[in-house]
Amino acid sequence: MHTGKRHLSTSAAAARDTALAARGEGASAAPALSSSALDVELAEFRELVLSAGGEIVGEIIQRRLQPDPATLIGRGKVEELTGAAAATNASVVLFSHDLSPTQLRNLEEAVPCRVIDRTQLILDIFARHARTREGQLQVELAQLEYMLPRLTGRGSSMSQLGGGIGTRGPGETQLETDRRRIQRRLVHLKEELEGVRRVRSQQRQRRESVPVPAVALVGYTNAGKSTLFNLLTRAGVLESSRMFATLDPKLKAIQLPSRRKILLSDTVGFIRNLPHTLVTSFRATLEEVQRAEVLVHVRDASDPVGEDHKAEVEKVLGELGVLSKPRIEVMNKSDLLDDEELVALANSGALAVSARTGAGVTLLLDRIDQALVADPISSQDFLVPQAEGAVLAALGAGAVLRERNFEGNMVRMSVSGPDSLLKRYRRFWVK
Repeated sequence: MHTGKRHLSTSAAAARDTALAARGEGASAAPALSSSALDVELAEFRELVLSAGGEIVGEIIQRRLQPDPATLIGRGKVEELTGAAAATNASVVLFSHDLSPTQLRNLEEAVPCRVIDRTQLILDIFARHARTREGQLQVELAQLEYMLPRLTGRGSSMSQLGGGIGTRGPGETQLETDRRRIQRRLVHLKEELEGVRRVRSQQRQRRESVPVPAVALVGYTNAGKSTLFNLLTRAGVLESSRMFATLDPKLKAIQLPSRRKILLSDTVGFIRNLPHTLVTSFRATLEEVQRAEVLVHVRDASDPVGEDHKAEVEKVLGELGVLSKPRIEVMNKSDLLDDEELVALANSGALAVSARTGAGVTLLLDRIDQALVADPISSQDFLVPQAEGAVLAALGAGAVLRERNFEGNMVRMSVSGPDSLLKRYRRFWVK
């Protein structure tokens, strides 16, 4: 075992009750949470740790009516945590919800290893998966905004030279604990991201000069968005069961059954209590969601707490101001359901899809076609000279041929397709 990757998860790392108390609900709310739902939430946090490259060596659950303002988990539990960390030789203690700067400082003074809260853990995962310059800028911005109020007492943990979770520095150089330097870096990052946003805006304006509607895949992390994106576009993007495998947005043009073209985007997955710094820092990336005409909400049909995850996705969509956009709800991973569950899903009227087997994808494309308002589908009769081969080819490729007859050197056609395409050849319309 590598000690740099051994960790002890604690408190809300394994306790829903503490997270509830931190929101003022107290432990009395715990009975409302089924054991299966609690297990799913614990499994989610464990998956976050594994996605960050960690190895879990122990877990501690805390139940209390109110969080301790100094340490969150109380003096006795801190002593237990300190002993467990020493006994397991853990290098990191992870909490499943956020710690205040004071709580973080007090815990680090008491525990013989680094202390990482949920936001910093997610930021670390994002740092691992950022590939483009834009993604790296956005992660660094979020990390610095998180670190700035927590500089006091962090010491060497601010350095990027260490190994393991929480030591993946946000920049290309070692970060010094100097507020003014960080403030200057924040200003510089925001200017660079504004430049990225301007380039994106220019690219979008060029795209919008040709009416190609945009459709965005959104959903909870690990719902299968990238697998579905690959099935629809054959783009070959990374598919992984690890959380936040997709960080940088992907755009690809596809053709719908009506022969209308759309730009499909694959976006970063959402998660429960997504850190606000990420929503803010990734505004440039999430603009693809804001600009989309239709949102395809991809859900995991086999998820036992799917309704909770749906609510979390809608919460983020609300922050982005896109809840009013047309949404198509897709129940993915239907191949994991048994016959009885499939019947129940069909009776509910949900759109069942399997990105692995391709089941239900044709119906999904039809639904997207129906939901689009821009560049609507219309029908028209044409009378085109056979010598106009380019026109005949364009109509044949971009529209659905309903009827075709040859009249001498003319071709009479009845087609349905995108309004923009049909109007391009209005000189051949049959009045």
